[in-house]
Amino acid sequence: MIIGLDVGGTHTDVVLLDNAGLLREVKVSTDASDLFRSVFKGLDAVTEGVDTGAIRRIVLSTTLTTNAIIQDTIPPVGMIVSAGPGIDPEHFRTNPHYVCVKGSIDHRGREVEPVQPEEIQAAAELFRKNGIRQVGVVGKFSVRNPAHEIRIGELLGDSFDKIFLGHRVSGSLNFARRIATTYLNAAVYPIHKTFFDAVLNSLSAKGLRLPLRLLKADGGNMKLEASVEVPAQTILSGPAASVMGAVAMAAGDEDAMVMDIGGTSTDLAVLIGRAPVLAPHGIAIGPYRTLIRSLETLSIGMGGDSAIRLRDGRLTVGPDREGPAILFGGRVPTPTDALAVIGDIAHDDRARACAGLKPVADKMGVPLEALAEQVIETACRAMLTAAERLTAHINGKPVYTLHEFKEGYQVRPQSILVLGGPAPYFAKHLQRLTPMHVRVVPRWQAANAIGAALARTTCEVGLFADTEQRVASAPAENFLQPITDGYGLEAATAQALELLRVKALERGANPDYLEMEVVESQQFNMVRGFNTVGKNIRVRVQVKPGLIHGYDNLLKSLLEPNPKNESRNSKQIHITNERNPPHV
Repeated sequence: MIIGLDVGGTHTDVVLLDNAGLLREVKVSTDASDLFRSVFKGLDAVTEGVDTGAIRRIVLSTTLTTNAIIQDTIPPVGMIVSAGPGIDPEHFRTNPHYVCVKGSIDHRGREVEPVQPEEIQAAAELFRKNGIRQVGVVGKFSVRNPAHEIRIGELLGDSFDKIFLGHRVSGSLNFARRIATTYLNAAVYPIHKTFFDAVLNSLSAKGLRLPLRLLKADGGNMKLEASVEVPAQTILSGPAASVMGAVAMAAGDEDAMVMDIGGTSTDLAVLIGRAPVLAPHGIAIGPYRTLIRSLETLSIGMGGDSAIRLRDGRLTVGPDREGPAILFGGRVPTPTDALAVIGDIAHDDRARACAGLKPVADKMGVPLEALAEQVIETACRAMLTAAERLTAHINGKPVYTLHEFKEGYQVRPQSILVLGGPAPYFAKHLQRLTPMHVRVVPRWQAANAIGAALARTTCEVGLFADTEQRVASAPAENFLQPITDGYGLEAATAQALELLRVKALERGANPDYLEMEVVESQQFNMVRGFNTVGKNIRVRVQVKPGLIHGYDNLLKSLLEPNPKNESRNSKQIHITNERNPPHV
């Protein structure tokens, strides 16, 4: 058995699965002030009466790191950055405690200027005076030679809780993005470490010894222990869970838009066949453009509980949420209330929803039902506009799927896969406004948690080789090896794949179903005068995001109109409280 758990802005969804079907489904109201409590209420409910010794793993999707960045609740971080001549690292400043120092490595990994220890010691003293406990260190060409970053880390010593070296965070040459990635890793570390410790301690207190994994932004997972070194990889794991849930339920070879409609927001992504599109460079969140592997997603502030208002006589829906729908005890009208008014949602308190929307209808001078229809159309058009924007964004650059780079491929979604609590209620209204075929994903309410549960372990490796200097390196993997004459692209690829295999197994991948692929393979001649003096080789490989092996029967049962697991004592459990009652 396996458990999938997805923490959303409105609800936390938990599922218990075995290889034949869905055994139990739990929905818990998310308490934003105490996410940990929400998680364990869900785990308590889903494991009640279950032999926990039969549970193989738990995969969690968390919003902790994402929320901390968006809400700007991250702690202060010290950054030490070196670039050398030719570029001013001040252009890439991430935060107030950002110190540029001397010392540089050139593009081939050769030292140009040494590190100045007195500068590092002065920066460390400044950080300590400002109460900083986490530090990031980034050199421009550290991915070709990490010696300076390592030396700076040694000079900083044990004065700080955690030091993140840029070459270990990412093996990409993109200097600006590596700075942002290293900064975010350091910034979210204490939040993530607190969550990590709380999870382990709580499970231990309950006598549960279960293997834990966290979903990453690329739709794969990693061991909880490994996440402490790269906590920023959990950013946007929530949208990734939705996408993997759609992958699990998708059929056919067509391009499809994934639309996860929640109470607070709608998350969108694109599938080419059953392969989600990956962001070619990495996550962009707030002002930060990073190298964090991610599915290409777009989130908008539009959901079942988005606030309805009149602004200067104009109807607006979202982007904020001020609690549940009036139908469920809230104070501000929402699209959920509009759905109740027009009769899409059958509820005993429909009169309450009508009373909540009537003042808005009166101010606009339109019948109540007409207003409700307008609210739903406004929400649906916002979702479809976002879908168009995401499609245009993807078509404006090379498409990176799980299978290959598709240069020049134009994404043309023919269907929309809708999931999330309000999915079936919005689906028919979306269908009226688009020529695309709108389909509600089977098990739409828990598809995100199912996607998290079934996601496989993923990772990537980048390797560089300089045949003139006779060295191959993968600094992020702490790998440096001399090479001989005749070393070429084929040998570099084989070495990268072996490094990837070892890394994947360390992170918990299934050795019998290890799907690896080459996503970048380049070789350039180095010329001096009129002679070729060597080759510069660059290879990047990955374990493809996808679903774990052995659950074909489960997926088949979920796709059936009347799943077989209904007869296997499948349970749906809803745990709510007065502060945050359920929405549709």
